[in-house]
Amino acid sequence: MSSKLGQQSSASSTSLLIGRDDAESSRINDFKYSLAPSPKSWGTPIDIHSVEPDDYLHNPDPLRDRNIDKGGHICTARGIANLGCLFLLGAGFPLLTHFLEKKQTTQGGFNLGGINATGQVPDFTGNYGLVDRETPLEAHTKKSYNSDEELVLVFSDEFNVDGRSFYPGDDPFWEAVDLHYWGTNDLEWYDPNQPTTQGGSLRLTLEKVEPENNHDLSYRSGMVQSWNKFCFTGGLIEVSVTLPGSNKVSGLWPAVWAMGNLGRAGYGSSLDGMWPYSYDSCDVGTLPNQTHPGTSTPLATIQNGDPSKENMLSYLPGQRLSSCTCPGESHPGPMRADGTYVGRAAPEIDVFEAIVDGDGGKVSLSAQWAPYNAGYNWINTTDNLIIHDTASTVLNQYKGGVYQQTTSGLAATNQDCYELGTKCFAVYGFEYKPGFDDAYITWINDGKRSWTLRAPGMGADPQTEISARPIPFEPMYIIANLGFSLNFGHVDLDQLNFPATMSIDWIRVYQPKDAVNVGCDPKDFPTSQYIETYKNIYSNPNLTIWKDTQEPWPKNRLENDGKC
Repeated sequence: MSSKLGQQSSASSTSLLIGRDDAESSRINDFKYSLAPSPKSWGTPIDIHSVEPDDYLHNPDPLRDRNIDKGGHICTARGIANLGCLFLLGAGFPLLTHFLEKKQTTQGGFNLGGINATGQVPDFTGNYGLVDRETPLEAHTKKSYNSDEELVLVFSDEFNVDGRSFYPGDDPFWEAVDLHYWGTNDLEWYDPNQPTTQGGSLRLTLEKVEPENNHDLSYRSGMVQSWNKFCFTGGLIEVSVTLPGSNKVSGLWPAVWAMGNLGRAGYGSSLDGMWPYSYDSCDVGTLPNQTHPGTSTPLATIQNGDPSKENMLSYLPGQRLSSCTCPGESHPGPMRADGTYVGRAAPEIDVFEAIVDGDGGKVSLSAQWAPYNAGYNWINTTDNLIIHDTASTVLNQYKGGVYQQTTSGLAATNQDCYELGTKCFAVYGFEYKPGFDDAYITWINDGKRSWTLRAPGMGADPQTEISARPIPFEPMYIIANLGFSLNFGHVDLDQLNFPATMSIDWIRVYQPKDAVNVGCDPKDFPTSQYIETYKNIYSNPNLTIWKDTQEPWPKNRLENDGKC
């Protein structure tokens, strides 16, 4: 109590001193700034009769104004100029903008006008051009593996920024999927949290987890796709990879591959009747099981096929978007002058699929095809099959089954470039030219040519009554994933180490200077409008076959005696 009183006393003394100073200041200010009650005494001419130099500007003068306005009209030069300006603002500017503004391209990072596959608008800044700024200048051009032609870099990702996210909307070129890859009976769930970047590499990690936290599956891994974001047609794709695990234990199934943009990997209904076709003819090859309606012909389709399926050749439902599609049916086009459609599909070319067997690490360097040759035997003459690296590459004995025909070379990998080896990076890839005749695919293993398939090898087959299948014309997107499945070979769970990681140092795409063709919606092979029409089919992985979509299968005129 005494303390409070002491503080109060001290404050009161100070207030008295301040009070004297304020009183003196107030007296001086009152004298300096005081004004008399009458405004006239202030020295300012406020009387209405006082004349000022600018009065003519704002005081009306009826006699003066009448003389000035005499003979005038509203169509003065100034009025016309004002109206002209209003017209330009209201109509001219929008018209000029419409005709002169450069339209946003659909090529490259944002195929569909700035949105990602699931309709989200990404928000990011940084190094996101088609060619990564950190790609070394000496890698901006590269000589073709098959000629002296110089190829130019059209896309690259060096993955040098740590911690990138591949959730929908987070990256302009890649999106991680969230699904079970049931088509190959995989043992893992693909989770968008698994792919990341670290230490200058894209890292896809397969790990063992508790099933209750992982859709009742015991393993979780990652798959990234450039679907509907970046696609290319023709040229060379190369990837620098450290394979997961070791070259001594089998079971892991790492892969980098390309697929036509009209089919989205993991979204079954989008692939039904699309994969693995590459076909532009109207014949029995477009029909279910490659047989004529109501018959078991050609004979080659019911014998010498898949021994696990009673020797049937094909279980495919037919090419959904074939050149036999009736006019007016749903089809992405284009349409030819004679009213027929160009056959469309979702072909597949693999950069590699890696395995381990008793001889060590190997890669399958392959492409998948439909319709099929009799007995899955393509025309592998010396003109059409060229093995460049005979020391490490052989023709794969697996040729296909009821769901695909394959052309595959089996090559030994660099045995050091594994996660549990020296962790070095080996370069894999393929160079291809779309079309018939002089078209080809050449596969690259450890930076060297492994083998080449020439287009005549997929020529017509009179036994199955099918025509030639072209080296794919479709815009191709890139997929990278690490999975495993009992379908692909022996899985040695007792010896496999988890987590296991595939590391990708970089991905680069080159094309000839005079044949640059990037983008997922090229004029000759459009995809965007069709994908937009069936957006739900391309965004719902639970729709496994076309029938699930409740959409009609486009009519094929061969199924009705050639009539639509």
